[in-house]
Amino acid sequence: MSNNTQSNLIATLITNPKQNILIPSIINQAYHATKAKSITWLNNQHTACDILLPKYLSTKKAYEIIHSITRSLAIDVIIQHLENRRKKLLLADMDSTIIQQECINELAKEANLYEEIANITQRAMNGEIPFEKALKKRVQLLKNLPITLINHILEKRITFTPGAHTLVKTMRANGAYTALISGGFSIFSDNIAQNIGFHENSANILEHNGFTLTGSVQKPILGKQAKLKKLIELCKKFNIPLQSTIAVGDGANDISMLQYAGSGIAFHAKAIVAQATSMSINYSDLSALLYIQGYKQRDFIE
Repeated sequence: MSNNTQSNLIATLITNPKQNILIPSIINQAYHATKAKSITWLNNQHTACDILLPKYLSTKKAYEIIHSITRSLAIDVIIQHLENRRKKLLLADMDSTIIQQECINELAKEANLYEEIANITQRAMNGEIPFEKALKKRVQLLKNLPITLINHILEKRITFTPGAHTLVKTMRANGAYTALISGGFSIFSDNIAQNIGFHENSANILEHNGFTLTGSVQKPILGKQAKLKKLIELCKKFNIPLQSTIAVGDGANDISMLQYAGSGIAFHAKAIVAQATSMSINYSDLSALLYIQGYKQRDFIE
């Protein structure tokens, strides 16, 4: 996070749309405490608000002041430079980000191996074990599982994170390119990306014999370096500067991608991810990524 004070900083305060706790008195406290220039409500339901900060105030100091007011409340605070706020490229993780589940854990339930596989998933997302090693181990445990279970899981167990459709549709309508990038499996991501409306998606390929899983995943394994590589590739392909990109994810394999993106959002993330990035959303849904870019609710494509 830059402490450059030569350009305007803007603080965006966001809360969960279901709670609407961002009442004017809180915003007024932050406004006066920071000696802000202006207040702009981004919707009419007390969900999101911009506060334009004075140039002399550093990012660090602004956080300290605003967090002293919001610390006990379920309010996310994002502080950034006003320049390049509206992004031209979205790169999003899938599991526990665009959808609310970890697909491999849902497969594990069908194999009666949920606790064992979920434990490995958790350790990998926390950065305790290498992602590639963890993926191979979990896939081996799923050997002989019928591939007909995939459609059952997609239809009965997968739920989209609130705001996911709106995020992608709104950014696309405003000329941004959108990509789903997952360390999970294309057998899920192909369906999910199409449903949400992403331009493209990338994920690992589960090998099968037409009837059952073989217990292996096609190489090369798509891990954290692949996510960063995809970000850089898309920037070059569409001539988009890094500062005009936004990336979102929750696990350790997302860190490199989040750190290099213009705005890297740790979304309801593991502690190691939140600590490694400068922007975190802990309370709101994915519509927060639109408010961060300065979209107003009236601009949303629902």
